[in-house]
Amino acid sequence: MVWGAVQLRFATVAASVVLGLLYVGCDSFVEVEMPAGQLASPQIFDEAGTADAAMTEVYAKMRDDGMLSGNPAGFSYTLGLYADELDFYAGSEQGGFGYYSNSLLAQSTGISSLWNVSYRQIYGANAVIYGVTNSATLAQGDRERMKGEALFVRALLHSMLSGVFGSVPYIATTDYQQNMSAVKLPAADVLLRAKLDLEEAAALLPEQYMVTDRTRPNRFAAEALLARICLYLGEWEEASSHASAVIGASSMYGMDTDFGEAFLIGSPGTIFQFSPGFSGTNTLEAQTFTFVSGPPTSIALSQGLLDAFEPGDLRRAQWVREVAGGSGSWYHASKYSETASAVTQTEFSKVLRLGETYLIRAEARARLGLVQGAGEDLNVIRHFAGLGDTPAASSEQLLLAVLQERRVELFTEFGHRFFDLKRYGQLDAVLGSIKPGWDAHDSLFPLPESELLLNPNLNPQNSGF
Repeated sequence: MVWGAVQLRFATVAASVVLGLLYVGCDSFVEVEMPAGQLASPQIFDEAGTADAAMTEVYAKMRDDGMLSGNPAGFSYTLGLYADELDFYAGSEQGGFGYYSNSLLAQSTGISSLWNVSYRQIYGANAVIYGVTNSATLAQGDRERMKGEALFVRALLHSMLSGVFGSVPYIATTDYQQNMSAVKLPAADVLLRAKLDLEEAAALLPEQYMVTDRTRPNRFAAEALLARICLYLGEWEEASSHASAVIGASSMYGMDTDFGEAFLIGSPGTIFQFSPGFSGTNTLEAQTFTFVSGPPTSIALSQGLLDAFEPGDLRRAQWVREVAGGSGSWYHASKYSETASAVTQTEFSKVLRLGETYLIRAEARARLGLVQGAGEDLNVIRHFAGLGDTPAASSEQLLLAVLQERRVELFTEFGHRFFDLKRYGQLDAVLGSIKPGWDAHDSLFPLPESELLLNPNLNPQNSGF
């Protein structure tokens, strides 16, 4: 929906009351009612504490539902099935089947939910931008930091939406009259808008984290996401430069000295992460991907992914777990392994981490013909995984080596594999050869039919649906 129709009645500074109001409203991105009052009372943004609580709620919504969630609605699960990382063992009536069989429909409730949840979260970011920008009492430093965080979120969500839907609206306002007739932008333009948001965010955000557990983005989180966006745009020099800004902050970031610490709360490779919803709990990812008996009732890692690991790769040994049964063995991702409640939390959900940043710079350098530098970056990741230097010796070889390394480094993390095959132009060659339901038009999801009916500006439907 376009969340300019949402009524925000911030009549109290009690965070438990205020936060839910960011998300009260209509059910459709384009089904908009007139707001009964002002968009937002300025009260919530009078003080840094309540304004920060509103921003924290945006992160909580992203963690619990939608593209970045570790549950079965998130891209780690759905795009893992849609590409070649996961096999599906549940019945055709289950939600994951449409992704695994590449048979998504414009009428699917999962597709409309993905769209609406994502734009609700974008609305939350826009509400914070509106509130802090118009606050007369917030200190300038707090105003800039919170606006920078909200811009970061807005860019991240739009970039991921465009990755699966292609042309989508870029919603940058809480004005319901504008949002109810929003028009689509080509995917490249969406990324360019996201880039502009991130450049502003990087200028506003401090280098130091607001909280020590890195659950609020800093300037380097914006730089890391900028590196990714520039890579997707084919802006190789800028991608390398932004990645270098993060890698160069060696007093803050580094590869873990113990491989087993990579997905723990205090990993120095963490750039930005989500904390669990309740004290004593760990990640949704662990609950989603872990199973203890075979055959699996839902998902397991594909044989193709298992075969992609080189002998001696520590990632295969520590990020993959075997479950033996009477009729065979199956494997699940174990990057996150804590499924039970515990007094002490040990794992948070990584959204941005240093391993991806090194691989971004390696690819950008390879595309620029900087063979030595690309190889050095690739070897940082390989050495961390217990492997020797890459044998790749040319730009072309290095690009294929980066694609391979991304496959075994970033599996079951927010659909990187799908986006990588798309960027490399290999979707049809790879998925068409192993997935009976794959068609060339499956490079994009269908736009929700309900949204097309409500807002003609979202037409035409993506090809093939």
